[in-house]
Amino acid sequence: MPAVSEAQQKAAGAALSAKRGETKVSDLQGASKEMYDSMSESELEDLASTQHDDIPEKKGN
Repeated sequence: MPAVSEAQQKAAGAALSAKRGETKVSDLQGASKEMYDSMSESELEDLASTQHDDIPEKKGN
């Protein structure tokens, strides 16, 4: 599942980093915290690895 915006991609990357123990879960906010709680590491990896050349900065742009 590709990310639909750069913001979603960044949130997924932050959540993925916390899942892997590279950053603190307590540092997560908003969408990244929700993603951490509700998605698997492989789902987060799919979102975070989206090529962002063709996606808007935020959804709806």
